[in-house]
Amino acid sequence: MLDYDQPINSQAKSQGAGEPRRSQGFNVVDLVLLLWRRKAAIAAAALLCACIAVAIGKSLTPKYAATAQLYVDPRELQLVERELTPRAQDVSGLAMVVDSEARVITSNSVLLQVIKNTNLDKDPEFGGGGDGKSLLGALLGLVGIEQRPTAEQQHQATMSALDALSRHINVRKTDRTFVVDIDVWSYEPAKAAMLANALSTAYLAESKQSQAAAARRATRDLSGRLKELQERLRNAENVLAVYKAQNNFVGTQDTLIADQQLSASNQRLAAARALTLDAQAKYDQIEASRRNSSDPGAIPEALQSPTIANLRAQYADAKKRQAELQSELGPRHPALRQVEQQVEDLRRTIREEIERFAQAAKNDLTRARDYEASLNKALDAQKRQSVQMSQASVRLRELERDVEASRDVYQSFLKRSRETEEQESLNTSSARVIGEATVPQRRTFPPAMSLLAMIGFVLGGLAAAAWIIAVDQLAPGADPIRPSKSTSPEKQTTAAPAKQPVLGKPAPQAAVSVIEKPVIARLQESDVMRTLGGILTAGQVADVTRLGWPTLRAGFPLMTFLGAIRDMCATLKKRAPASGTPVMAVIGAGSSVDRSVVALNVALSAARDGAKLLMIDADHQQRELSGKVVRLGKREAGRLGWLSIGSKATRAINTANGISILPVIEGGDARAAEAIRKSVAQARSVGGYDLIILDGPAMPWSAADRKLFDLADGLLAVLPVHLDINDCMEDILTALGGAERKLVGVVLNELNPMVESRQQDKQYA
Repeated sequence: MLDYDQPINSQAKSQGAGEPRRSQGFNVVDLVLLLWRRKAAIAAAALLCACIAVAIGKSLTPKYAATAQLYVDPRELQLVERELTPRAQDVSGLAMVVDSEARVITSNSVLLQVIKNTNLDKDPEFGGGGDGKSLLGALLGLVGIEQRPTAEQQHQATMSALDALSRHINVRKTDRTFVVDIDVWSYEPAKAAMLANALSTAYLAESKQSQAAAARRATRDLSGRLKELQERLRNAENVLAVYKAQNNFVGTQDTLIADQQLSASNQRLAAARALTLDAQAKYDQIEASRRNSSDPGAIPEALQSPTIANLRAQYADAKKRQAELQSELGPRHPALRQVEQQVEDLRRTIREEIERFAQAAKNDLTRARDYEASLNKALDAQKRQSVQMSQASVRLRELERDVEASRDVYQSFLKRSRETEEQESLNTSSARVIGEATVPQRRTFPPAMSLLAMIGFVLGGLAAAAWIIAVDQLAPGADPIRPSKSTSPEKQTTAAPAKQPVLGKPAPQAAVSVIEKPVIARLQESDVMRTLGGILTAGQVADVTRLGWPTLRAGFPLMTFLGAIRDMCATLKKRAPASGTPVMAVIGAGSSVDRSVVALNVALSAARDGAKLLMIDADHQQRELSGKVVRLGKREAGRLGWLSIGSKATRAINTANGISILPVIEGGDARAAEAIRKSVAQARSVGGYDLIILDGPAMPWSAADRKLFDLADGLLAVLPVHLDINDCMEDILTALGGAERKLVGVVLNELNPMVESRQQDKQYA
């Protein structure tokens, strides 16, 4: 068995069955025994490191941390109807407010107030100078001269204390709560507690001052606008008053005088029209009675008149006497004629009285009509005046709206100004201290000596064990300890024949010839794509991806197969002559079509890196590649148009993939091999190719085929996984003889066998 992770040992086959071999796997028992043998050294190193860790811990200055707790409720107290700033109501907004307040605690304004209250600018722990006196200041103090720091020095000391204090503070908010923890550490326990409490006190004072300052600033801004708003309101009211006076807008609080007059005129006109209608009806009735020759005294006015009533009484008496006299006297009797004359006089008098009633009714009708006409004329004038007033009232309402808006804004500003003025003295913040910092009893750094000793002991033991293993493995002649690998079909081990000794010198018995480890690549179904051969062929330039064979997928530059082929090409270039084109021969133990498919994909891999390739069909028996190329399309001469195998009829066929293909020549083994040697020599002499790939020859190899391996700078073995790759590799190594040193790589062909596909095609055909 061969493991391709190890160099190939050419003397493996020559070893006897009873000769012991060195173990190449990882042996846990040997590692445990090695560490057990050195247990004293490991324990000593662990104890030493534990002692060093304890000593370091003792030398470090202890730190003490004190914690003060604040309850920061973003829902502030509503002491007045409206607050200065709107408050968040949703949960996310409240959480953001608390986070912001936590950042305010570590702001420069709060920290500077703490420094001022606690005189940290004179504390050596925070960058101060103790009592603030240097050596020169102390000497001057002896003679009674006190040296005071300058403003710049004081500012520098304050900034140094601010920077140091910010590093001593850690503010964190407990999840899903409004509680903020203020952690302050110091080298002195009492100082840590004092600073934590001072920081919480300074924050509360800063919060109150910021609210008062905001209210004061708002009051100042509002008061500054009040005078301007008042002047604007006064001007608007003056303009409104002048406009009313100019347009005679005078009246009560509800209506104007013109509107009242128009309403009264409408009422009088309606009454006058009623009187006119009444007078007209009375006059028409009197005229109708007169025209009908009826009793004129039957009208209501005549019946109500005492004069007409007296006349009618007299007329009735005269009429009675006339009737009596007519019955007693003759028609010509003077007494009768006198009575008749009296009756006629009374009738004429009554008719004249009725005429006066008719004339009076006519006069009343004329007067009513005149009065109605005068009222109509006055009403028309008032209507025209009302229209003019309505047009002027548009501007009036605009001025009134301006006055009302100015009055509302002024009153709002005035009220808000009074509220903010009162709010300056109110503390609406609900933040409070719920836990004052106490003097810590235990230090926070360094940790306990027992923990330091344990950490030092473990690290020292591990370091000593690693050092012992490294020294044991790097020592000359030591057995390498490597991870064991299970035997798999992809990684096998085999042996090559022993190297022949040089003539005249016996070969040493223990000499081992080591072959450089070849690169192993895997060609899987996921790396390739399958197309229909011949049907998709178009144009005059051949395309090797349309042969009907599985070829590499396009657009996958990071495939493992491509990386392995690059490593093989790099190894091949190292072995090739400096001035010659490297030649690679692709050999395999399986079917010829599987080997040709792998050779074509190797060429495509190199072509993707921009290499110019020449691919020669060296399998004169099966001729799989030549059969595909000849059927693909019209053969054309390449740039090296004279390059051929044996005859002018067989020339290199250029493809659209940067690969030139030389089909196989008709003839025997010797003739084909000779033609291939000439073609390789021609290609190397002229140049233009970066790599030459020989597809074949197929196994078993003849003597002429073996001579082709002398042309190749490297060999690539193809092992189909549907066969036993161990047996295939053993067959290839045995057949190569001494040429196994040219192996630059092994390709495990995991594609479906092409022979079966061909059989299926024949079956369906």
